[in-house]
Amino acid sequence: MPVGTKGTVKGLTPEDLREVGAGIVLGNTYHLYLRPGSDLIKEAGGLHAFMGWEGPILTDSGGYQVFSLAQTRRISEEGVEFASVYDGSPHVFTPELTTKVQEDLGSDVAMVLDECPPANASREYHEESLRRTARWAYRCKEAHERRDQALFGIVQGGLSPDLREESLGLTVEIGFDGYAVGGLSVGESREEMLEALALTVPRLPAEKPRYFMGIGDPVGILKVIALGVDMFDCVLPTRLARHGAALTRDGRINLKNARYRTDFGPLDPDCSCEACAGYSRAYLAHLVRENELLGHRLVTLHNVRFSVDLCLRARREIGAGRYEQWSRAWISRYEGSDPAGADKLE
Repeated sequence: MPVGTKGTVKGLTPEDLREVGAGIVLGNTYHLYLRPGSDLIKEAGGLHAFMGWEGPILTDSGGYQVFSLAQTRRISEEGVEFASVYDGSPHVFTPELTTKVQEDLGSDVAMVLDECPPANASREYHEESLRRTARWAYRCKEAHERRDQALFGIVQGGLSPDLREESLGLTVEIGFDGYAVGGLSVGESREEMLEALALTVPRLPAEKPRYFMGIGDPVGILKVIALGVDMFDCVLPTRLARHGAALTRDGRINLKNARYRTDFGPLDPDCSCEACAGYSRAYLAHLVRENELLGHRLVTLHNVRFSVDLCLRARREIGAGRYEQWSRAWISRYEGSDPAGADKLE
């Protein structure tokens, strides 16, 4: 799911997103509440009408900001008091407020308010936090009134298997339309993250969507799919593009590298997006080095298309019953250990 924090996937129009095959985008409750304001968006007819996107939208509750803005917030049983990143003004995000804001935004999927502790938080803090998150989740469900909007619960618990199981039990007992695994990709190693995910995902209700919050690198995507994750999001594809990095089946390339100044081949021979079909690596490298907006847009378009295509291919391989073999070969090629491996199952 491409991330459109402030109501836009950076550099791309809704038509761009439709053309690359994106089926759903994300918006961020914290940022949209502060600017331009959820009241204004509601007056405009909701976030779909405001940003011109007809497909589904998922909105985060602001829970990630509880982690990322730790220096400017205070947590209590009532909610989270933030100092606005824009003007420093105080705002208190409660479960009831974040639910109401997401209903005003009119997203198709709303998230409960949760706390996402850092990986190195103490066990005692994780215990306190996961139980508070469960109490907040119950309040979110009680406050949720829109029947045309799904509400997802979030499992916390850090890296401790027993705490993960406790959080999962509390969250599933409340009952939600889907379930997210939170509190990972916050400082732990990739191995620790995958281990915690492997313990959690199989225990979530199989008939409900399972959402892992915050992964976007190609290898990570394939590994979490293998564990049973249905949905995931990350700013990585768009952020990489703004720094001149492109995703290809042969690994990530940095267009600021001198070797691409005279490379007149396509960005990715395996891709038919606008950037790959119409422009050379040399031209894109020139745009990136000169900080031209067109360069950012074209590389963003490619990275999002690449990520969507990877997920669509993964879906086909699951349907064909050969996902494990295919993903292993794909990862080998991407990491450079078997350049032709991913073609063996074409």
